[in-house]
Amino acid sequence: MHPHPAIIRFRRLPARYAPVIMPLILSLFMTFVVSAIATTRNLGFVPAFPSAWMQAWGLSWLIAFPVLLLILPLVRRIVGLVVETPS
Repeated sequence: MHPHPAIIRFRRLPARYAPVIMPLILSLFMTFVVSAIATTRNLGFVPAFPSAWMQAWGLSWLIAFPVLLLILPLVRRIVGLVVETPS
């Protein structure tokens, strides 16, 4: 008998992948929420809602992720202009 319940351990990615993983996760969460809001507003909570939402989410993510990868350097520069650098 093992004293601890089974824990799934994932191998962590090397740090060099962070510039792609961060926008990947951000785009997944943001498009999930925004597509839910837009789909609810357009259809309401009807039986077709889950299917329509997943279609909207997939399409919006396919667009959002590459756009986020392209604009992230510009956003970082803008943030650098607006936010004080630590001394």
